[in-house]
Amino acid sequence: MTENMELGTFSIVARDRNTGDFGVGSATAAPCVGALLPFAEVGVGAIATQAWVNVNLGYQGLALMRTGLSVKTALESLLSEDPGREKRQVIGVDSRGCFGFTGVECTSEKAHFVHEDFAVAGNILTSVDVLGKMEESFRRAKGELSHRILSAVQAGQEAGGDMRGKVSATLLVASSRPKIYHNLRIDLSNDPVKDLAILYERCRLLQDEIGEDEEGEVLTYRRARTDR
Repeated sequence: MTENMELGTFSIVARDRNTGDFGVGSATAAPCVGALLPFAEVGVGAIATQAWVNVNLGYQGLALMRTGLSVKTALESLLSEDPGREKRQVIGVDSRGCFGFTGVECTSEKAHFVHEDFAVAGNILTSVDVLGKMEESFRRAKGELSHRILSAVQAGQEAGGDMRGKVSATLLVASSRPKIYHNLRIDLSNDPVKDLAILYERCRLLQDEIGEDEEGEVLTYRRARTDR
């Protein structure tokens, strides 16, 4: 089981019952959060691993879920064998529900909240209220899953987020109808959530221009241009 680095962060994992999409969104004071924290797979689920990150909770968690285990059973099994589990924070979602764990050695302010279709978690927060604002925003937001997740991350930032500031942010959605804006990362920025929202909108507009084929696959830009 591999420890990497401490991510004091705020995150959300969620599913869309109508489309079957799974997604993760997060921001933190460390660079390159998108390289370590988010894991998502079409038809399987999504996981966010943070605090003293153990990426195997993501890789192996999805592998176990692929065999038919629930996210709860998969992550509980992995945590039970992890000697550093009390330094871990992890949330996950699958088609059956959500799971959350916050080790007692994670740095305060820390908490996780689990709901039927989404879960939020954070550590080294300005306040646990950050997570409450994320919950409210996700429930209130309309549209597809990626937009609702981004809205929750923006609300977490506006509520204070990571007490050390923010450096990187990520949005990852696993969908049977993938979009350009379903896999976005801001690895190093003075305002990563703002930059993530700008990138999301630019990619959404480009996706509108490119379109999809009948099977839902993203068309290439060259094809979209020559078909005019």
